[in-house]
Amino acid sequence: MMHLSRRTELLAAGAATVTVVLWASAFVSIRSAGSSYSPGALALGRLLSGVLALGVICLVRREGLPPRSAWRGIAISGVLWFGFYMVVLNWGEQQVDAGTAALVVNIGPLLIAVLGARLLGDAMPPRLLAGMAVSFAGAVTVGLSMSGEGGASVLGVVLCLLAAVAYAGGVVAQKPALGSASALQVTTYGCLVGAVCCLPFAGQLVSEAADAPVSATLNMVYLGVFPTALAFTTWAYALARTTASRMGATTYAVPALVVLMSWLALGEVPGLFTLAGGALCLAGVAVSRSRARQAATPVVVPEPRPERASDSA
Repeated sequence: MMHLSRRTELLAAGAATVTVVLWASAFVSIRSAGSSYSPGALALGRLLSGVLALGVICLVRREGLPPRSAWRGIAISGVLWFGFYMVVLNWGEQQVDAGTAALVVNIGPLLIAVLGARLLGDAMPPRLLAGMAVSFAGAVTVGLSMSGEGGASVLGVVLCLLAAVAYAGGVVAQKPALGSASALQVTTYGCLVGAVCCLPFAGQLVSEAADAPVSATLNMVYLGVFPTALAFTTWAYALARTTASRMGATTYAVPALVVLMSWLALGEVPGLFTLAGGALCLAGVAVSRSRARQAATPVVVPEPRPERASDSA
């Protein structure tokens, strides 16, 4: 039993690692695709690519419809996280600088911890809270150090705040659905719900795709296949095997990976404060996912009973 539990923990940790790596890579692709596609069109194109990839996988694996009990969580997470979040985040990051976006959007994992404790009964051990505090400080440091001279509009701050709230609400709504449906089912139909919500941007997507360079369109498709279809599925797999609070804390590794990928892919050499912020992010994740050692239970050896005369006889 211990071997199976350890194996499950390792698989969940591996799935979470795949998620944060692919989500970090999304920032590099969004910078390319976002220059040619508006926020709503980019979100719709990404979701349609994700639905197509997930639909093929479901056909190959012969996945049926999710059970009725899972549809409420799938619908809520689809509207909030797959649909609303992607549009508002794309829009908000055009209105504020990187520092403000890092500060506001990274409130999301903290909201997940609060909502998870309130609605799902998730435990909030001191190590989790301490790790999240360290990672949040690191995320803000990374954002501020990578900020240019851009300003922060009130609209941009509100949009990033709405994105953080939608992200937290989507994760907390998704967790119960994973109790009766598979990770693939929850991701596929959540992505489909999000795509339906973004259909009003279909006209923009068609017109902008006609003028967009091939590289921007390929980046949009990449966003749908890998950071959406694959990464959201591995996220759901890991979320089904741990608490929403712990998974939310894991996403604080994304800013550190963005720094590394921007360095390798875009040639953006990070400064000292950026590297320090990335290190804080990773350190906080390590602390939040660690567990306190349990003291060994002493083995009580019963004292031998004194031999009675009747026993000798």
